[in-house]
Formats: sequence, structure tokens, C-alpha cells
Amino acid sequence: MPVTRSEETMPYSPTRSLADTVVAVTGASAGIGAATAHALVGAGARVAVSARREERLEQLVEELGKDNVVPVVGDVRDPAHNEALVAAAVQRWGRLDTMVANAGIGAYGGILDLGDDQLTEMVETNYLGTVWSVRSAVRRFREQGEGGDVVIVSSVAGFRGGADEAVYAGTKHAQVGLAGSLDRELRAEGTRVTLICPAGTATEFAIGAGRTEGSPELDDYLRPQDVAHAIRVVLEQPRSVRTTVWQMWSMQQQS
Repeated sequence: MPVTRSEETMPYSPTRSLADTVVAVTGASAGIGAATAHALVGAGARVAVSARREERLEQLVEELGKDNVVPVVGDVRDPAHNEALVAAAVQRWGRLDTMVANAGIGAYGGILDLGDDQLTEMVETNYLGTVWSVRSAVRRFREQGEGGDVVIVSSVAGFRGGADEAVYAGTKHAQVGLAGSLDRELRAEGTRVTLICPAGTATEFAIGAGRTEGSPELDDYLRPQDVAHAIRVVLEQPRSVRTTVWQMWSMQQQS
């Protein structure tokens, strides 16, 4: 088929290769985090993965290969753990190019339905865990002097929470505000900040509020691979382009 004049003159932004880039992924033991590790290694990246469940991280190493994955066991709520994750990536591969701040937990219920300890853990994991991972990555990016990528996995609940998830939605709103401010702070030094906001996703995270594993309702949800693909796409954009917010629903979900 002949090329039209518009095709001849239209500027083209080539896809950026992720081969040999180094990515840290928090909350990588299952769901979106594990799917992201698979997607990025499939694109040629190397990944440092963190979570609290050691056996799940070891399973990732087995699946993806020791040359491609370094596991760091710990709690994202601890600033030192996030520093250790970045240090592990740098020690193995010499640099860090991307932080995927994915770790999070959820709980459904009214404002009085959950215990103080449960709510504290959720707020600290979802918000402070994100802050600590971002700080560790930005510190390294500045040492390298080349910028990088920060990807924060939030939720559509960060824009409009449901009636049974007020505190959870509050943590997601906090991530939305954090990402917007970070974009304005870090863009000038070459660091892109992307907020990925999926609707309900069929993972362990989604179980609750009457749902159990295998519930038909989950058939209409996004798959973790859908979200992982979005993360890969934004990282493969040329460095001249940045995506600040990506909201995602399956075709069966109401926005």
C-alpha cells in the first residue's frame, strides 16, 4: 500500500527499549506486582522485587531466573527496607532506572467497621509505604544524575471512593495528590511520574465484601496482566513523553 503524504510527514515517536533497564517493584509477591515483574522481564528489564512473603518472592526468582530478579524481603512501611531494595538493585546491576510503588492493602467496610490496628496498617502501607519507596528511588536518581521513572499504582478510588471503602479511598486520594505534586517537582530533572489507577482487579487484593476466590463478580474485573501491560507501555514511551494519570476499567465495569 502506498504511503500517504500525511504518513510521510507525521512525526514518529519510537518505542523506548526496556532492555537492561533496572526496575524496583514493591508488593511483588502476587497480583499486579508479580504480573509487572513478569511483564518487565519479558521486555528485557531486570527487576528487584520486594514483599513480606519470602516464599512468593523465591517463586518469582524461579519463574524469571536469578539473572533477572533479586528479591528483598521486608515491609514497605519501613524506610530502611526501601533503601535496601534500591541498594540491592544497584549492587546487582549498577543502577536504578524505575521505581514501581505498587505495595498496598485494602479493606471494605464502613468507617466504624474496622479496627484501629487494621486501619493504621492500611494507611501506613498505602501512603507512607509509597512515600518511602519514592524517596529511596529519587535519592538514587539524583546520585546518577540522569532522572528516571516513578510509577505509583493507585486506584480509581483515588478519584471517587465507594460507600464501603472510605479510609481506603482516602489513602488512594493521598497517592493521587502525591503523584501530581511529584510530577511538578521532578519533571525538570528528568524524572517522569506516572499514576496508574485501575478499577477492581481480580487479585487476592479484591477478595472481601462478600467476594471469595472464584466469585462470578471477579470475572468482570481487570486482570493483573492488564495493569502490568499499562505499566510497561508508559515506561516504553520515549523519554520526550510522559503520562501523568492512567485510569483503567474493564469493558464490563461501570466508570
